[in-house]
Amino acid sequence: MTSDTLEELEQDKRRQADQAFDAIENMVATLQLRPGTPVVESDLIARIALGRTPTREALMRLVAHGLIVQLPRRGMMVSDIQVAEQFDLLDARRPLERLIACCSARRATPAQRQALLDCAARMAEAAAREDLDAYMRVDQVLDRVNHAACRNRFAAGAVMPMIIQCRRFWYAYRHLGDVAVGARCHQRLAEAIASGDGEAATQASDALIDALREFAQQVIR
Repeated sequence: MTSDTLEELEQDKRRQADQAFDAIENMVATLQLRPGTPVVESDLIARIALGRTPTREALMRLVAHGLIVQLPRRGMMVSDIQVAEQFDLLDARRPLERLIACCSARRATPAQRQALLDCAARMAEAAAREDLDAYMRVDQVLDRVNHAACRNRFAAGAVMPMIIQCRRFWYAYRHLGDVAVGARCHQRLAEAIASGDGEAATQASDALIDALREFAQQVIR
């Protein structure tokens, strides 16, 4: 087997692991797998149809992100939503999002800039239809493009667990939120990054976190 073939196999494994992660993360974030629900590996394999190895890798990543917990002699379960910690989470997320937005504005390729604009447009369309599931799926894609564009794997790796927790928090209390506000914030962020304006991208990032804080305040009140 040639080195090129080995590399292709490794890339395929990584793609499958990423696909499994995205699929299971979406189930957790949209409460298809509710807090406290036991995680049955065989059931997930059947639902996402990606095999045991990528499913197991995805679950380990979700454990590391705090979305799934391992219990001695009890297997895995979906973690609880910690409402009281939401403000602390957003305070930690803010500087990372600022860094990512500024780096993406400077480093994104033309294709990535266009992809961000396309994602933002699709989020606006989903918000107008009040199609929350579609909105959440595109939000997930936008984050992945933004993280690739920033070319800072440390910042992207650190912020990802926080984003997933925020996404799940928003979905759990969506009756108190306005998805159109989120769509506008993401559109402003995408436009700033696409224009290459680091300062505007930073401000747009702050506006998104501000909107999430306002939402958390409504929930806690």
